[in-house]
Amino acid sequence: MSEYRYKLPDVGEGVVEAEIVEWRIKVGDTVTEDQPILDVMTDKATVEVPCAVNGVVTKIVGEPGDVIPVGTEILFIQTDGAVPAEEPAKEEPKAEAPKEEKKPEPKPEPKAEPAPNPAAAPVVRAEGDKPLASPAVRQRARDADIDLATVPGTGPAGRITHQDLDDFIAAGGRLAARAGGGRSGPAKRTGVEETKIIGLRRKIAENMVKAKTTIPHIAYVEEIDLTALEDLRKHLNATKRDDQPKLTLIPFLAAALCKALPETPQANAHYDTEAGVLTKYEAVHLGIATATPNGLMVPTIKHAEAMDVWELAAELGRLAKAARDGKATKDELSGSTITITSLGAIGGLVTTPVINLPETAIIGVNKMQELPRFDDGGRVVPRKLMNLSSSFDHRIVDGYDAAVLIQRVKGYLENPATLFM
Repeated sequence: MSEYRYKLPDVGEGVVEAEIVEWRIKVGDTVTEDQPILDVMTDKATVEVPCAVNGVVTKIVGEPGDVIPVGTEILFIQTDGAVPAEEPAKEEPKAEAPKEEKKPEPKPEPKAEPAPNPAAAPVVRAEGDKPLASPAVRQRARDADIDLATVPGTGPAGRITHQDLDDFIAAGGRLAARAGGGRSGPAKRTGVEETKIIGLRRKIAENMVKAKTTIPHIAYVEEIDLTALEDLRKHLNATKRDDQPKLTLIPFLAAALCKALPETPQANAHYDTEAGVLTKYEAVHLGIATATPNGLMVPTIKHAEAMDVWELAAELGRLAKAARDGKATKDELSGSTITITSLGAIGGLVTTPVINLPETAIIGVNKMQELPRFDDGGRVVPRKLMNLSSSFDHRIVDGYDAAVLIQRVKGYLENPATLFM
């Protein structure tokens, strides 16, 4: 019988530590080589860690949320397959013992001891009778804003006990408004839930803090008239082939951004704060901020500048689905040079998006709405308008250059034929 000590392997180039997201095995489990045993997070990618040997798990080191350096012993495995049945069992009581100790702690049963007494039925009080209760019970009722006249009592002579008050609250009982003649009012909500922030949510929090504390953001908002673009989009969707995806606004915005960026290359760039180096890219690797059940992810459309609106729409749909299903690869979740974020479907007139480090710009889509505007002849006409909200790293992108970029994007979107020229 031999023991194999499994060390956290290198899970990516340049990665020196990883955060435990979820263990897929427990002490006593039989594991096989290449079986996924652990999910860890590095940067914004979740990585499956496979087992290296066959055997039985005898010890696990680290819990979800712990950050473990690469090379740390995290798993102990008996590898000869001849582990006595007692050994795994020895570990199981250790895991279960706390559960058995926790049961008596709340001790709801002792309070309910009077219940076995068949005579302890709620006493019906006559109208106007003062409810009987101890000072402690009355104080609890006041704190909870509960009218004791509405609480059935099971104690002697109908006295209201602590258990009666607990039962009343648990049954959804509400206070009859003190001055409302018996009318029910809304109940107070007193629940509190504590959640440990781990995995992707903690990584997002760290990145947001770093972005806001290191980047002096400049916001620029412009109104875009999308009337002509919306007419074109509806026409293209109505006449598209079955193998073509449905077009939303985002592919058109992406195409406009790709055409405009060459004249403002510092907005399609990475800035290394520590080294003081700005890297400008000709290629547009377009990040699309995507809400997923696991948090915000930024899948990347590589070489968006080489795609038409149909290709952009197809790649956007594919990547968004992969991110939401948790199947996006590390490569698909990294390498963006500029990001688009959208809250348009929810609403909001203006946003101030946070730049996705180490990028220097982010473009935000807001709600589109039909509003009255004057045409060239002075007549009031309905127009489909949307605010485009953008943020720039003011160390790299001057306000004038930010305005020039967004005005070029505006020109393409308001004259959509130019997107295809």
